[in-house]
Amino acid sequence: MGRRLDLEVAHAVLHVCDAEAMVDFYTRVLDFEVTDRGPLGSASGEEIIFLSQTADHHHQLALITGRDSPGRSNNLNHVAFRSSGTLDDLRALKVDLEAEPGIGNIRPLTHGNAWSVYFTDPEGNGVEVFIDTPWHVAQPQGKPLGRPKRSRRGPRRPSGTSRSSGRSRSSTPAEPSTSPTAAAERRPSCRSGARREAGSGHADVAAELAAGRLAGEP
Repeated sequence: MGRRLDLEVAHAVLHVCDAEAMVDFYTRVLDFEVTDRGPLGSASGEEIIFLSQTADHHHQLALITGRDSPGRSNNLNHVAFRSSGTLDDLRALKVDLEAEPGIGNIRPLTHGNAWSVYFTDPEGNGVEVFIDTPWHVAQPQGKPLGRPKRSRRGPRRPSGTSRSSGRSRSSTPAEPSTSPTAAAERRPSCRSGARREAGSGHADVAAELAAGRLAGEP
C-alpha cells in the first residue's frame, strides 16, 4: 500500500422527494444556507442543492431530488452534526423542533461524552445534533436529558444580516455545572491512556443502537 490517507467525514448527501420543504427546514430551523444548486443532467431531470453553515466547507449537506417516497432509510441510521453551543442551546433546539410539523421521534439523550438531540427530518431521515462534553465515557451509554427551558430563536434577523454576525450564544454554563479548570482536570490524557468509565446513572443502550432506535424510532 502507498501512503495512508488521512480521512474525515466532510458531508452527507440525501435523496429527497420534496426539495423545497427540506431546504426550508434545514435553513430555517437548523440555520444552514444554500451555497449552490443546479441540475445534475438534462436526461435525469434531477437537481442537487448544497447547504452549509460554515465558510470553511462549501457544503456539509447536499440534497438530490428524485426520491420515490419519504421514510426511514434501510441502511442509514442518522446523520450527526456537532455544535459548539451550550446545553441550554440544545434544549432550546428541542423546543423549536417540537413546534415544527412533520418532525418526529425527538429524543434528547446524554451519552456522557456528548449531549444529543435525535429526531427525524421532514422526510424521515434520522438526524442528530450534539455537543461534546469534557468527559470520556465508555460507549454505548445513554439516558434522557432534562426538560427544555426556552426557545432558541430570538428576534428575526434584519434583512442582509448574516447568521454569523447576527447569532448569539448563551453563556449559561452547561450541566452539570463545573469550572473550566475542573473540566480540564477531568479530561483524560490521550497519551497516558487514562479513561473515565461510565457512571452508574448511564443506562446501557447497546440494544437500542443495534435496533436503530437512537435516531428516535419507538
